[in-house]
Amino acid sequence: MNQGVGFRRSWRSNRGLYLFVSLLACAALIVASRSGLLAPLEDVLSTPLNAVAGVFNRVALNLNASAEDLAEIQELRRRNAELEEALAQFQAELVELREIASDHQRLTDLLEYTAAVQNQETLAADVIGLDQSSVFRSITINRGTRDGVTIGMPVVTRQGLVGRVIQVSSTAARVMLVTETTSSVSARLQTSRAEGGVSGDPNGNLVMQMIPLDDTVREGDLVITSGLGGNFPPDIVIGQVTSVRPSDQGLSQEAQIRSLIDFDTLEFVLVITNFQPVEMSVFDEAAP
Repeated sequence: MNQGVGFRRSWRSNRGLYLFVSLLACAALIVASRSGLLAPLEDVLSTPLNAVAGVFNRVALNLNASAEDLAEIQELRRRNAELEEALAQFQAELVELREIASDHQRLTDLLEYTAAVQNQETLAADVIGLDQSSVFRSITINRGTRDGVTIGMPVVTRQGLVGRVIQVSSTAARVMLVTETTSSVSARLQTSRAEGGVSGDPNGNLVMQMIPLDDTVREGDLVITSGLGGNFPPDIVIGQVTSVRPSDQGLSQEAQIRSLIDFDTLEFVLVITNFQPVEMSVFDEAAP
């Protein structure tokens, strides 16, 4: 402890001398360095110092690069989130535009049908229910007695006959499809004018029965309503012949019919409002 105290006292009393000696030594080192006397020593000392400086320099460069990469990654994530949001919005708009285009095409088809048929008054309706079960095939539309819809009115599209109204409320109506097994439509072939009756089969297809054996039936022939029986107006397309064969009894011909309508995708239909079916049962009761 006495030595430490003595050193501090000596330092305080000789600070000027120490400072002078230090300045003198620094000046001497500077002169020696400029004159080249310290070049060998500087070369020896510079090698490890340069190595250490290089390490620190590489570390600094790596840290700077990492910081730049992190900033770039954050920017890319932000841009990616913005692009995903924009893509979702564009996809929603695309779906909406496709639906509008699809609805426009369907409505255009209905408009073309009404323009082509001058003697029919029609009412457009949306399909709000579909029952394609094997029990009873029908659709429900959003038109009822409030719109002038009554039981028995035919329902069509541009592609042909859909069915007829069998139940109606103030705001809705149920339509029995032409493919229903209990449906019966008087029909004829457009080319040969051969007549028969069209009904649905259990598979959801159409069959035309009671075609005379001597009448010509070809694949591709159009089948239209005949108007006989008073249940439907004449000349509405029912479907197209896909095959023909003799009936089981061999007394007539039977043709398989393919409807031009895809009943699974029906969205809009037309109700023929100026047609009233004829009640024929009264004549049957009056017959002797």
